[in-house]
Amino acid sequence: MEKTIHPILLYLFLSNLLCSKMASAQTIPIRVGVVLEMNNYGEMTFNCLSMALSDFYSSHQHYKTRLLLTSRHSKGDVVGAAAAALDLLRNVEVQAVIGPTFSMQASFLISLGDTAHVPVVSFSATSPSLSSIRSPYFVRATLSDASQVDAIGALVAAFGWREVVPVYEEDDFGEGIMPYLSDALVRANARIPYRSVVPPLASDVQIEAELYKLMTMQTRVFVVHMMSSLASRLFTVARRIGLMSPDSVWIVTNGVTNELGSLDPAVFESMLGVVGVRHYVPRSKELESFEARYRKQVVVGEELSIFGLWAYDAATALAIAAEKAGLRGLRYRNTTVSTNSTDLQGFGVSDEGPSLVKALSGTTFKGLAGNFRLVKGELEAPPLEIVNFVGDGVRSIGYWTKENGIVGDLSSRNDNSTSSKSKLASIIWPGEASASPRGWVVPTNGKKLRVGVPVKAGFTEFVSVTWNPNNSTRVEGYCIDVFDAVMAALPYGVPYEYIPFAHPNHTMAGNYNDLTYQVYLGKYDIVAGDVTIVANRSQYVDFTLPYTESGVAMIVPMRDDKSRNAWVFLKPLTWELWVTSFCSFVFIGFLIWILEHRINPDFRGPFWYQLGMIFWFAFSTMVFAHKERVVSNLSRLVLIIWFLMVLILTQSYTASLASMLTVQKLQPTVTDVNLLIRNKENVGYMQGSFVYGLLKGMNFEESRLVEYDSPEKLDELLSGGRIAAAFHEIPYIKLFLGKYCSKYTTISINKANGFGIVFPIGSPLVTDVSRAILNVTEGQKVAAIERKWLLQGDVKKCLESSKELAPHKNLGLASFWGLFLIVGVAGMTALMIYVVRFLRENWSECEGDDTVWRRIVEMLHKFDNKDMTSHTFKRDAYGGDCDGQSPSHFSLPSPRTDGPPSPVASSPGQWSPVVDRRR
Repeated sequence: MEKTIHPILLYLFLSNLLCSKMASAQTIPIRVGVVLEMNNYGEMTFNCLSMALSDFYSSHQHYKTRLLLTSRHSKGDVVGAAAAALDLLRNVEVQAVIGPTFSMQASFLISLGDTAHVPVVSFSATSPSLSSIRSPYFVRATLSDASQVDAIGALVAAFGWREVVPVYEEDDFGEGIMPYLSDALVRANARIPYRSVVPPLASDVQIEAELYKLMTMQTRVFVVHMMSSLASRLFTVARRIGLMSPDSVWIVTNGVTNELGSLDPAVFESMLGVVGVRHYVPRSKELESFEARYRKQVVVGEELSIFGLWAYDAATALAIAAEKAGLRGLRYRNTTVSTNSTDLQGFGVSDEGPSLVKALSGTTFKGLAGNFRLVKGELEAPPLEIVNFVGDGVRSIGYWTKENGIVGDLSSRNDNSTSSKSKLASIIWPGEASASPRGWVVPTNGKKLRVGVPVKAGFTEFVSVTWNPNNSTRVEGYCIDVFDAVMAALPYGVPYEYIPFAHPNHTMAGNYNDLTYQVYLGKYDIVAGDVTIVANRSQYVDFTLPYTESGVAMIVPMRDDKSRNAWVFLKPLTWELWVTSFCSFVFIGFLIWILEHRINPDFRGPFWYQLGMIFWFAFSTMVFAHKERVVSNLSRLVLIIWFLMVLILTQSYTASLASMLTVQKLQPTVTDVNLLIRNKENVGYMQGSFVYGLLKGMNFEESRLVEYDSPEKLDELLSGGRIAAAFHEIPYIKLFLGKYCSKYTTISINKANGFGIVFPIGSPLVTDVSRAILNVTEGQKVAAIERKWLLQGDVKKCLESSKELAPHKNLGLASFWGLFLIVGVAGMTALMIYVVRFLRENWSECEGDDTVWRRIVEMLHKFDNKDMTSHTFKRDAYGGDCDGQSPSHFSLPSPRTDGPPSPVASSPGQWSPVVDRRR
């Protein structure tokens, strides 16, 4: 039965009509149709429309236009709304239509308005699906549901939830938001594993059945988008069956938060801990005045909601636009009258519609719900307020803006230095929990992901499958522990079970390519183990990031290089050190000769004798075999420092040479892959490995490829000479070399991408698992797993012993340049002191020379002569000539006993005791 119109509503309508009649002589009436469902909600919005026009024209009496509202009852369905709109367009010929209430009713009305060139202004049709059919004559004076999806995505991203289940009603209102919500969740790195759809007229039994279905799943983050009447029953049932638990997250859209006044207090109790978003309405004096007047005028009826404020602003905007467009209230042109009131061709076209729409699109003012401004035919979205349901109401915990994301208040900015959730106030979650829920639980439906693992005969440290007597299996190993750690690091739970890829006789059912292909066929959901990321496999499966070192290398035996080089004695020192040492020896020999030449007979004599003395003395100090004494203190000072350097250098050389001659020198037997191919050598590869295809691609003959399945078999093939080399991945090689120490070495030949976890193409888990791999590998967890499986027993001992055998390194100049610097500084200092002293003692004696060159020559002559003032030449008369000139060599004649002494002929370089008659 149709409801009667409220008396106050009728009074306001008649008052508006009476005022219009009284002012008809001075004003231009503009007919505006209103299509609403005349229930409590419709009465509330119509009251707001009437109050808006009354308030506006009371303050704008100079306006020539006056909007006259003509209402029609939509009867709550699409047909009733269409019939009401047709009546207004054909019979009343309205210049604009306000309404309808619901989005599903608006679609047809938009088409009618487009045909008649009549603007359709909606303040409550929020479905984003209307945007796809929006015409130039559709004006959304409310906010699209799509305007809140980014705020919901920001909440999901801030708390790190990775799976979200939308719960929405099965109609245009519920389904219209889903494409936009899905995109927002994708941007927040969250996926939708399931969509829960509830019919608008669903019974409590149907709702309970759907919620029990959600309880069997692991995801516990729900976004509810439905009208408040259906949502209140949903939360009542959810609380009764225990789905409002501390592990659950419930987020509601503005379909609930915009209608808080219609919720029963018992429903608030059931919604304890729910988080919601709603469009922010700033408080103002005008809003407070309107709310007070509304409560006085409307005693019984629907509580005022934001839709009433949008209706008030829509009527105000339409009144401003009508005056701005200069409407004259003309009738439609080309009107075709039909006896059938529902004939779609029974109305004409408004000439004033285009100007009214143009004026309306440019209308801006400060309304009760905030700033009124249309952007592409829709109301510009204000910030969103984030609220928390706390018992008997809601409290604000933060805001979201398009520019700054989640903020604590609208005056602050998000500096991105901290997590966005830290900007929110404290939140009470379902179950009165204060800690944020993890958003997932172990599901009750028992479904687990099937994880395929390889069955290996060798290298079981990576993957080992053991069959128990009851035919159950135990899967363990390095790769399995890494997989378990990665899955445990996910922000949600993923139950799984290991299924060996094996024949009934417990042998592997194929190679690794076959194993990964099982994911493509759907036999396994995941493959874990020592599966290498290879390009051809990525064509039908997806891989995560690698969690091991990458690369393929060649294993070759080591042999002792028994043929010693004849010039091995030169290798302990680098050529730079050899050259520097030689120059230093020459410098020291020359320096000592300069310092000793005038005062020491050992450093005098013929030219070649003195030249030889320079080299002899310098190099004899290397083994401390010099016999010449030095008498100058400067020489002794230089030699003290020089002997220290020679001692250090010779001892270092001796130690390095001894090490090179005594330590075993191992060399690889093969260093070039091409040499193996040219010599047609046999090479080995791991059973089932992709390396087999790699070797064939390198032009190895298939008959030369030898298969092995364990480290022991590989050692047997290499040591027995059956293969010249083996090719394997670096993780296996490290384990093999750890067991067999210095018998073998590796030569890198190719790049590979390491071990990865296999997923079906497009799996949403790939991104999360890859991120978890980074978290695990960057921490200490992987190091502990390596110590557990790859660094035990003989492997650990081999690695420790190999560290003790450090490779030989030639001694370079960098290790001794400090010593050479000290010797050089000491030598140059001694030389400068000697030169200064020599010049001071002898320069004055040469002042009579007329040229510098003659002075230099004279100084050189003085340097070549003995320094008779030195204590080394203060002897008896036989120590030198009376003129002070002493030859370099002298001899005494033998005395004669049988006659007078006879003169002895002097020869060059000899001294004669006969008195010089010239004196």
